[in-house]
Amino acid sequence: MDVFSIISLFGGLALFLYGMHAMSAGLEKIAGGKLQSTLQKMTSHTSTSLIFGTLITMAIQSSSALTVMLVGLVNSGIMELGQTVSVILGGNIGTTITAWILSLVGIQGDSIFIRLLKPENFSHIMALIGVMMLMYGMTLMSTSVAPLAEISEFTGILTAFNNPFFGVFVGLVFTGIIQSSSASVGILQALSLTGCVTYGMAIPLILGINIGTCVTALLSSIGTTRNAKRVAIVHLTGKVIGVVFCMIVFYGLNAIVGFSFMDNPLSAGEVAICHTVFNIITTMLLLPMRKTLVNISKLIIKDRSSEDVEVFLDDRLLLSPGLAVHESFNMAVKMSDVARRCVLSAMGLMLNYDNDVAAKVKEQETELDKYEDKLGTFLVKLSTSALSESDSANVSKLLHNIGDFERIGDHALNIRQSAKEMRDKGLSFSVHASEEVSLLFDALKEILTLAMDSFVNDDLEKAAKVEPLEQVIDVLIGQIKRKHIERLQQGRCTIELGFILNDLLNNCERISDHCSNIAVCVTEIDRGEFDTHEYLNAIKTGNDERFKADFAMYAKKYELKYSK
Repeated sequence: MDVFSIISLFGGLALFLYGMHAMSAGLEKIAGGKLQSTLQKMTSHTSTSLIFGTLITMAIQSSSALTVMLVGLVNSGIMELGQTVSVILGGNIGTTITAWILSLVGIQGDSIFIRLLKPENFSHIMALIGVMMLMYGMTLMSTSVAPLAEISEFTGILTAFNNPFFGVFVGLVFTGIIQSSSASVGILQALSLTGCVTYGMAIPLILGINIGTCVTALLSSIGTTRNAKRVAIVHLTGKVIGVVFCMIVFYGLNAIVGFSFMDNPLSAGEVAICHTVFNIITTMLLLPMRKTLVNISKLIIKDRSSEDVEVFLDDRLLLSPGLAVHESFNMAVKMSDVARRCVLSAMGLMLNYDNDVAAKVKEQETELDKYEDKLGTFLVKLSTSALSESDSANVSKLLHNIGDFERIGDHALNIRQSAKEMRDKGLSFSVHASEEVSLLFDALKEILTLAMDSFVNDDLEKAAKVEPLEQVIDVLIGQIKRKHIERLQQGRCTIELGFILNDLLNNCERISDHCSNIAVCVTEIDRGEFDTHEYLNAIKTGNDERFKADFAMYAKKYELKYSK
């Protein structure tokens, strides 16, 4: 064992760890947001939670990353604490897949079946480089540690691991440092290829490794809400209970029966078996104890009288870009609903002023400001992540639309102010002016519904109807202004009311414009382009029969029909 062997060992370890990262990133990108977005939807049943926890961890190759993701989801209020337990237990099983991949390093043969088992043949091209680097790093480590079998000092150190408590401690500390149970098991598999690692040494190390993997989630939970901290505690408590149970049963039986295989060396595949068996036993043991795990976490992280600080979208979700995009969209959908309700409430104030409703409009506008600030900041961070083409397009759509949602709220607040001014001054519109405003409000309600539905459901049919309706609203507003001037000239209206009406019309027009922006964005993102002016000019000045038909339909629907 010379200096070059040491260099080879650490070089192999570096390649191994980088390969794990590359494989994880590749597999996660393949899985995308669709698999992960079902995480919180599939937690109503224990079996589906378990299965999806297993599948997601197989995709991202890390139970720690899954738990960090769950901490972020709970911290953001997207999932509840109780929903995460079965997912975490499923993740314990899913994380063993890496050990099985690494156990294929030693497989030899020319048959089609054996060749299909090779990772280079079943891994997707995006993850292939990571898999190959992972296995090359494993092979390099195995080669470099092979001479250790001839060194008595090394075998003497390994013998110390026969002490179960020492082995568990070393496995725990080492995995806590490198924060990856898959990597720790992989290193143990490399050492097993020397023929010096026995079952008696490997089993306590594997048990310790499974506790050490909780360190990542524990660190990630620092500074989160109490329920988010409890997710990490559930992960840790489950692992500790599993290790204690397995040690009592296994070493108890060994003391009674005396397992003959304890001094036998084990292969990389047998390391994978031990790792998998432990996690399956732990999962079967803990599944009936889900509520107990939650209660234990609540005993450790106690409730306080003060409320947790509200978290919008936890930055931990950025570790899983697909899921982060999905949850950003969910938040934007909520924002669009708040914007629509804000406008509807403000329009209602013009017809019947109510202090409670007026306060609600102000509250909703403030909420929209918060949404734009926090969601916008989160999306900017997310845009720097490695996103798929569709996720990148979705982030672009969200960044464009949240500004329109926020501005719609601003104009709704202005309408509220106009209503308050009329109430405070004891003013009211004439019968004809009231009819005109009521008709405009009906058109505004429809364009809001079309725009928001087109965004939420990515509905191109509804998006196409927004622009002709927006043009009709512009025409209607122009007509209302001319009618007001006529009444003003005839002495049937006052200048003071005219100012209020003009402010109201301008805000309605701006809301309609923002609805147009939303619909155009939906349409252009779908086309893979984003040139708003060119698109609008094309449909307005072109020979678009559909646009003309829709314009005519809405012009008839929102026509001023009363006589002077």
